[in-house]
Amino acid sequence: MATTIHQVAREARVSMSTVSRAFGAPDLVNAETRRRVLEAAERLRYHPNRAARGLITGKTGNIGVIVPDLENAFFHGVLKGAQARSREADYWVFLADSDEDPRAEHELIMQMSKQVDGIVLCSSRMTTALLEQAAAETSLVFLNRKVPGSPSVLLDSVGGGRQVVDHLAELGHRRFAYLDGPRNSWSNRERRRGLRLAAKKRGLEIVEFGPYPPHFESGIAGVDAALEHDVSAVVAYNDLMALGVLSRLAERRVPVPGRCSVVGFDDVPMATMTTPPLTTVAVPKERSGRVAVDMLLGLLETGDEPTDRVELPTQLVVRSSTGPPHRARSRRTSRTA
Repeated sequence: MATTIHQVAREARVSMSTVSRAFGAPDLVNAETRRRVLEAAERLRYHPNRAARGLITGKTGNIGVIVPDLENAFFHGVLKGAQARSREADYWVFLADSDEDPRAEHELIMQMSKQVDGIVLCSSRMTTALLEQAAAETSLVFLNRKVPGSPSVLLDSVGGGRQVVDHLAELGHRRFAYLDGPRNSWSNRERRRGLRLAAKKRGLEIVEFGPYPPHFESGIAGVDAALEHDVSAVVAYNDLMALGVLSRLAERRVPVPGRCSVVGFDDVPMATMTTPPLTTVAVPKERSGRVAVDMLLGLLETGDEPTDRVELPTQLVVRSSTGPPHRARSRRTSRTA
């Protein structure tokens, strides 16, 4: 039978209300008394009820995490990091998927805020105006989305785009396609901006297609359109789309990278398992989840609204799906001969 609060109180020689305060409001109990209560609880293997503790503290001990698409493996790493940091702080994580729908996302924030102390909102598809309103009503930290005056964990998507273009330019590519991601995606805009800036600087031509949902099937549709425009490389918004690109190219018997190089973003686990392995921009998924929860915990502890932003670096990982374009390869061969 489970140990009761009455048994702990008797063991520690204090009242039951003192035991409650020792767990739920420790600042109201002197250090020696709290030590006796905790030692008694440990001897008796007593675990306080979280709901009851919440009645005392006014806190739930829960953190919410909302993502736009649970099928996207990028968020698996984010969630792993968020869960690990929450567990260290003795918080539970509630998870919700908005299915790329900004209206569903807004409803989830409103409903979840009644059951959690704060929310990490990942890659939001909502408008900035709605996000500012939500942040005024709920403790929010944004991941992969910049919102004025609100704490955010950002990924250097512009820098990632630049690295991709630099790599393609050094291989000899002059014209490449970009398969746009969701219209309301902040990271898509930043990745595209990085690609455009670097392409202009390097003198490369970028042909854009989309926007597309960030799914495998979108890569199939996108590469069919891209190949009609004489491009030597295809850059996809994320790895899931890039996997679709590789699958379709294999189906059409288009050599990769001989006829077409392929690049993704995110460096999900499947990127190493494709044929050929996928060149992609790695992002610190687990670290971003940990940092976001850490920022939220700071917000909950101080009650102040931090305005700081943390930007984490990205890194191009070169694998076998990129190489010199066919024309450049032919010139190299003729020079060697």
